[in-house]
Amino acid sequence: MFDSQNCSWCRRWDQEVGGGYAASEEGQRAPLRRVDISRAAASGVHLARSVNATPTFVLVQDGAEVGRITGYPGADFFWGQLGEMLEQFAPAERRRPVPERERSAALR
Repeated sequence: MFDSQNCSWCRRWDQEVGGGYAASEEGQRAPLRRVDISRAAASGVHLARSVNATPTFVLVQDGAEVGRITGYPGADFFWGQLGEMLEQFAPAERRRPVPERERSAALR
């Protein structure tokens, strides 16, 4: 998670999602590491493109970005987008097709 001290949306994420994130299934599969946006270049992650907004959630595999959520418009959006990203990188036996209805809702 790329954030900044003055980011009101980061604080909202903390209040709505952050407290239970580590204990969630998603949090177990994609542990959260916080990086101040001013230190993005020194994060040790090979980013697909620069990080220009907070919060930005970057899914990393083998040190490289494989997915990204920019912004935080609410918990439902966050969990839906994160679930979709994690599903793409699940072992083949754990993948399930995402119903079109869920996919469409997550993209709004």
